[in-house]
Order: sequence, then C-alpha cells, then structure tokens
Amino acid sequence: MNMDFNGIHFELSDEKIYLTNLMGFASMKEGEDISLFKFVECQLAGENHAFHCGAKQLNCSETNRMIYSSYAVKENKLEIITKGKGYTNIANFQSYDDCKVIRVWNTFDNNKDEEDIIIENLSSLRFAGIGEEGSDSLKDINVYVFHNSWHVECQVSKHNLFDDCFYNGNIQSMKRFLISNTGSWSTKEYLPLFIIEDTKKKKFLMIQIESSSSWSFEIGDEGKHLYLNVGGANQTDNQCSVKVAPGGEFQTKRVAFVIGDSINEVIQEMTKYRRHIVKENIKDAELPIIFNEYMHLSWDGPRQDRTEMIAEKIKDFGAKYYVIDCGWHDECIVDDLYRKCGKWKESSIRFPRGVKKTAIKMKSCGMKMGLWIEPEVIGCDNQEMINYYGEDAFFHRNGKPIIQSSRLFLDFRNPKVIDYLNKTLDTMISNYGANYIKFDYNQDCGAGTEKDAISLGEGLLKSSNAYKDWVASLMEKYPQVIFETCSSGGCRMDYETLSSFCIVSTSDQTNFRKYPYIASNILSAVLPEQAGVWAYPVDCINGTRLEEEGIEEYVDSQTSKEQVAMNMVNALLGRMHLAGAVYLLSKEKQEIVKEGIHYYNSITKAKKNGLPYLPLGFSHFGDPHVASGFIANKKLYLAVWNLDGDKNFAIPLEGLKAKDAHIAFPSYSEAKIRLEKNRVSLEFKHALDCAFLEIELV
Repeated sequence: MNMDFNGIHFELSDEKIYLTNLMGFASMKEGEDISLFKFVECQLAGENHAFHCGAKQLNCSETNRMIYSSYAVKENKLEIITKGKGYTNIANFQSYDDCKVIRVWNTFDNNKDEEDIIIENLSSLRFAGIGEEGSDSLKDINVYVFHNSWHVECQVSKHNLFDDCFYNGNIQSMKRFLISNTGSWSTKEYLPLFIIEDTKKKKFLMIQIESSSSWSFEIGDEGKHLYLNVGGANQTDNQCSVKVAPGGEFQTKRVAFVIGDSINEVIQEMTKYRRHIVKENIKDAELPIIFNEYMHLSWDGPRQDRTEMIAEKIKDFGAKYYVIDCGWHDECIVDDLYRKCGKWKESSIRFPRGVKKTAIKMKSCGMKMGLWIEPEVIGCDNQEMINYYGEDAFFHRNGKPIIQSSRLFLDFRNPKVIDYLNKTLDTMISNYGANYIKFDYNQDCGAGTEKDAISLGEGLLKSSNAYKDWVASLMEKYPQVIFETCSSGGCRMDYETLSSFCIVSTSDQTNFRKYPYIASNILSAVLPEQAGVWAYPVDCINGTRLEEEGIEEYVDSQTSKEQVAMNMVNALLGRMHLAGAVYLLSKEKQEIVKEGIHYYNSITKAKKNGLPYLPLGFSHFGDPHVASGFIANKKLYLAVWNLDGDKNFAIPLEGLKAKDAHIAFPSYSEAKIRLEKNRVSLEFKHALDCAFLEIELV
C-alpha cells in the first residue's frame, strides 16, 4: 500500500508502514533501506533496547515490532493504526484548510486484561531522510534554536550540524543534537520551537512541540541517514516513565510542523495554525490596553491609596483594565510575600478598605480591575495553608516536599487544591470585582513529583494535565474575565499553555533599550494578539517617590521624547501592557503616549489577521538596527529601531512589492524615509530612535 496525505507519503512493507516522504523535505531514495523510515519510537519497560545507540531515542523496543493494522481518513485527519504485543498505537495526522501545517500525536492503548504497561518513551513524530545525501549532507543542514530565559526571551541562534560535531565517521555515531527541557517551566532555557534549513534544497522545516512541562528534540544519524525525533517527556532525557493500566490509554504531546521556502513563510504558516488552537474570549476581541502598576512603579508593594490615586491620574490615557500585581494579598509585609503567600485574601495592611472599594474606584475611572495570583504555589512559611492542604497536596522528591525559592508546589490532582482555588477565584471575581486575572508562576519544580506516580516525570505530567483542565473550567465558568498567563515573563511560553489563555507576558525585561531584541522576534513564537509587551515610558522612579517635591520636573528631565516613543513602539506589534507613572510626564510627552495608544487601537483588526514578517531575519542582542512587522490587507506594519547604530540604513523587503510608505507613529518623528525598488531607506535624527511604518503593498 502507498498512501499520500497532504504531501506526506507512506509505504507498506512486510506488514509495517513507513513515512518515506515528508513534503519533499525528508525522503527515501530509490534502493534505500525502508526500515530506517519509521515514524514513531516506543520503548517499554523490561523490553530490550538492543540497538547500539548510546542515549539516542532510536530503534526502541517496540519501534520495529509494530505491525500495520489499518488506516482511516476522517475529514482533515489521518489515523494510522499499528499493533504490538498487548497494545495498539494510533498515529494521528491533522491538517487545516487555510495553512500548510500538520499536527501530529500518538495515542497508545493497553489492550491487556490484567497487566500494566510502562512506557519509557513514546515520541510524537520521528522521520528520516533529511538532506540530499543523508549524513554526507551535514554541512548543508542548519538548525535554528530558540533560546529563551528570564529577560532574554526568544533569541535565535543558527547551528550547522557539521560544526556541531557531527562528522559522518561511519555508518552512524552515538552523537545527537539534543535540545531538551525538564521541569514545570517549559521554556526556561529554550522555546520548544525549531527551524531546520536545508541549504541545498533551499527549504525550511519549522517544528513546534506543544508541552507545558518537559519535552525533547533530537537529531541524529542512522545508517547514513539523518533523522529527527520529537515529543514530550521520556525516561532518558526527562526522568519520565508512564504507567498505562489495562484498558487505559496514553496520549503524547502534540507536535506541529510546516515546510516552506523561507523563514518568513514557515513562521506565517505556523501563525495561521496557532489561530486554530487558541481559545477565543469575546471580552478580549478588541485587544484592550492593560495598565499594570507593577513595572517601574509599585513593584511588589501596591497600596490602596496610591493605587486609587494612580487610577484617577491615568483614566484619560485609554487603558481599559487596571491590573494590581503581586502584593494586594496576604497578611504579611512585602518582604515576606513569597515565603508566606498562598491564602490569596485581600491584605488589610495594604488595602485596609478592601479591594472591592478599589474596583469601584476603577469603574468610576472607566476601567475594570485586574488582580494577580500565583495559584500553583504557596510560601514555605505559610503554616496555616500547609496545615489546611495537608502533606498529600504538595510535590515531593525523595520523600520530602520540593521547596524552591521559598515556594511549595501544589499538586492539581488533589481535590483540596482545586476546591480552595475555585473558591479563591470566585472571591477574586465575584466579591472583589476582578474582570482580569493574571496567573503567574515564578519557579521551576524540577523533574516532577513522586507522589502517586512511577516516576517524577509522570507525576509532573499528571499534575500539569489536571492544571490545564482546571484552567479550562475557569474559562467556561467566567467568560466575562480575561485570563493572562505569565511565568517570570516568558518561562512557560509554549502552545499547550498558550492555547488556553488570551494573553501571555512575553518578558520581564526592565530596560526599554533591550526590549526591541525581544519584541522584534516574539511574533515568530507567539501570536501578535497574544504577545504582551511592557511599555513603561517612565523608568526613573518607583512608587515610593511619587509624592516627593519636584518629582514632575525630575521625571521630565530624565525622560526624552525618544524614550517615550520607543516604549510605545516596543508594544505596538503585540499587546500593550502600559506601566509606570506616565501622568508625571510633560503634556507634550503624555500626548506621545496617548497617540501611541490611539494608534495601537487603530490597528487591532489588522493585528488579529496579521502574518509576521522579519525583513532583517532574527535580531540579536547588540544589533544596531532592528526591524519586525506583520502583513495584513496588503499592508506591511513595520517597527524599526535604531539602537546606537548608523542613523542612515536600509531595510530590505524581500518577497514584497511596495508602492508607498509613511511613518504612522510617532507623528513628531524627524526621520526621513525613502521607498526604493526592494527596500525602504531610513535616515534617523538620533542615535537612539525608532519609527512605526505603514508600507502599502502591490
């Protein structure tokens, strides 16, 4: 049997089925060994992993035992059923009408009557045939890795496989190109996002792993072929084995992939796909401006009088929501918050008249109130909540509770956890009057929990699934509320998480001069309508200095027009989180903020349909010139930053035909632009400068 599904070709041989052509990017050549072209790896506990492969997840115990049973095409979905000794595996391939992306995952069923099956590894997707000449093509293959961490999110590096110590020494090696994450911060070091470039074919393959915890990405050589193996957690890389009871099933993490002729093309196709899997919220449809008093203002110490004063001062700027971040809660001083948090009741120390009074004040100012919470943890010194929850409610390792940065981690399989947090959210929304909830998560638990699990990774996986189910229940119960996800900025910025939330905080970066390096890349990883970016035009004071004499003059002297404009441009490509004491700016500079907000609102519809375009490729910290944008309705919306570089430079417009261009923001800009055949040239007035362009396309 030969079968095609959206450019993927399968062949049947000796009762086994193989993936022999992946949209022309990876393929089997005539006369080659078909057994190398398996599309799932599976290792069961107690079974022989006989292959000479070191740590590679290659030719596992069941990989060569799975016998083809049948296949079915149901609308846009292909299911391939294979069977082994006591189990069935269904490989699922999902396509979409308006994009080239394929989503794939495996469903493993235990068909045994009485015996558990322990899975040590079950990949989401595996294929071979990368490169025209297999492992002789090493110099032709580049891998783009999306580095990610606190304050430096979405930074992309390019790796050549030959330069990365693949040397094609013989039939194969023990070497693999491995990027893996272990723990509850899914993106603390890397985004689960990769682009493989075949320079000879001039093709790009983009892969997205959708896991909110552990995951693994592996490229290796086998029989003179290069193969790719991707998926969620496994025993070798992530300390995760899972038990499947008789009659039970296990599903792998989803993986999405797409092939195109350029980096821009594969990012654009992945953007279309992401819009299919993200839950919509009608209250978020207009992408409202959010003011959050945390950054460069109250930090962890909001106070009722100050919060209500700020709300009165910023009511005319155009924010629709006012978020009170960390510190509105728990009866302890600010310095003890993280050690003692977890009760999530209003603080009489900082909000003596009650948070509801503040919500009423904000409503009178034309804004809805938002509140912050870190629901997955409690402080390790909050003895009241430790006693309430009991020992079974927390993650354990080696018989002891896991404590990280003064936090204990809650297990969402425990009914007490769900019950208490349901009551907490109901109080925040129904009693306190919150219409916006910011979920934060500021530490990583490590490999997981041993509680009610055969491995640390299984405990983490089960608790993560329970957390996701709980979030889904909140969305259904409170459709009037906007939910944001944050993890010390973007440390859990994966699309298993992002599919459930309207908006994500992409970074905790506090320096507006550095933020362009994040904001310019972020649309490759996050939808424009989800990518929350801080705009804090005033970064020279915090809330403790608001009442100082002469503070307005000080702020004005420390804040240039270019600084104000750059903060606004930083946030125009995504979702604006306005912050800082913007009302202390001079009237002229306040008008720049208001103009930026007005312009942001004017491009909402375009942003929700926009497809990313990176004319200079990925930016890197220290680049003198940065540009990024999105295309919608035959128009390129392009942010351009000059970061102490040459004031005169050009932006190529590869693949586009432009007929007109102008600076849409800021209106005061002294920059000059000139549209040429395949580029737009800019002449800035200042070494630190920016502009947001609109370029009409043919």
